[in-house]
Amino acid sequence: MTTTASPSASATRAAQILSRPVSLNGLTVPNRIVMAPMTRQFSPGGVPGEDVASYYARRAAAGVGLIVTEGTYVGHESAGQSDRVPRFHGEEQLAGWAKVADAVHAAGGRIVPQLWHIGTVRNAGDPPFADAPAVGPSGLRPDGTEGGKAMTQADLDDVIAAFAEAAAAAERIGFDGVELHGAHGYLIDQFLWEGTNRRTDAYGGDPVARTRFAVELVAAVRASVSPTFPVLFRYSQWKQDAYKARLAETPAELDALLTPLVEAGVDAFHASTRRYWLPEFDDSDLNLAGWTKKLTGKPSITVGSVGLDGDFIKAFQGQGAETKTIDDLLDRLERDEFDLVAVGRALLQDPQWAAKVLDGRLGELGAYDPASLRSLA
Repeated sequence: MTTTASPSASATRAAQILSRPVSLNGLTVPNRIVMAPMTRQFSPGGVPGEDVASYYARRAAAGVGLIVTEGTYVGHESAGQSDRVPRFHGEEQLAGWAKVADAVHAAGGRIVPQLWHIGTVRNAGDPPFADAPAVGPSGLRPDGTEGGKAMTQADLDDVIAAFAEAAAAAERIGFDGVELHGAHGYLIDQFLWEGTNRRTDAYGGDPVARTRFAVELVAAVRASVSPTFPVLFRYSQWKQDAYKARLAETPAELDALLTPLVEAGVDAFHASTRRYWLPEFDDSDLNLAGWTKKLTGKPSITVGSVGLDGDFIKAFQGQGAETKTIDDLLDRLERDEFDLVAVGRALLQDPQWAAKVLDGRLGELGAYDPASLRSLA
């Protein structure tokens, strides 16, 4: 039987559960709210400016426990496809990012950059380096079409070095950790998924062999930073062109994928799903983040439409009978099924979202409205 809590009870419970601190290796995050990475293309020339620093600092000041930046290209010419997406290499670009980190810290926040290489998603002639070819494990795009070149050993080594150099730069300029983008059909994920990895060498074949590139990359990143500097790894089953794609059909297959990454040095996993409340495998209510923590023992971040559902808002405010979304989220957090909750579009729309939740001002939450996202400030 579903029960509906009063608005004050819902507010108190949400604030109490979400306000608990959590540790990610050497970093203490003051609460359970994470800002999910969201590409905005507001960095001309790949340089994050004062507006980008202000954008993140506003959300830090409003109580977001951990900010994961929008994806930022590592120092490999094939990494990206836009001259307005920030880059995490180059003197001017890193100077801009240092100011972002300083602004977030001045506002009391914690921040990690998401390091990114898009692989064969890139089209020929795309900026910021028009002559750079698209590269991937087998020259296949996530939709199965041909696109780009299969990476040589030299290519693999260059990309791994670019991630390691970016991670070292992140620590040097004052960030609190790094997140490696291994999800959504981009380069790292292209190696993990059999749909795009058709290699017959040591980097392809069975599921464990397909982790080799990611494992070597994680190990290089881990070696480039201090032992207590957190290394997060974002992954997903789904791809942008294949929502039903799966890396693992069973918990055992997921364990085989994640264990080598843990051994290589991952401190926490960001398990990306489109709807966080859906169970990942049959015969269990655990979502992907829940299974990730159960199998690895590492902290996990759940994500997927948090704060967008009208029923979610009504449940927060104690209205109506359909309270599964918020009650389920809080129940799972309370029993530590996963450790943190990433909020994307709701935080994009309302920079004060975290403060309203943590302060019990749930009556001020509004339903998600895509039309309101004009300035993305």
